[in-house]
Amino acid sequence: MIYDGKAKNRLKRIEGQLRGIIRMMEEEKDCKDVITQLTAARTAIDRTMAVIVSSNLEQCIRDSIDSGKESSQLIDEAVGLLVKSR
Repeated sequence: MIYDGKAKNRLKRIEGQLRGIIRMMEEEKDCKDVITQLTAARTAIDRTMAVIVSSNLEQCIRDSIDSGKESSQLIDEAVGLLVKSR
């Protein structure tokens, strides 16, 4: 699969968030603030996973239509990936 720039940019932002969280911990910032930032990073990761799965699903469905294959199994697999990620 080819990953587009959107997913890569999201991950770069998350990487920056994580570096910031480590810095907060090194500076012994308040626990609530660290947890808030960890929650934001986790949400960003979840959204990135959804973007990747949806992009992959879209491409797989197009390929299956072009080849005449059934796409319902692909949809089930994509939903399974999203459920597994939670």
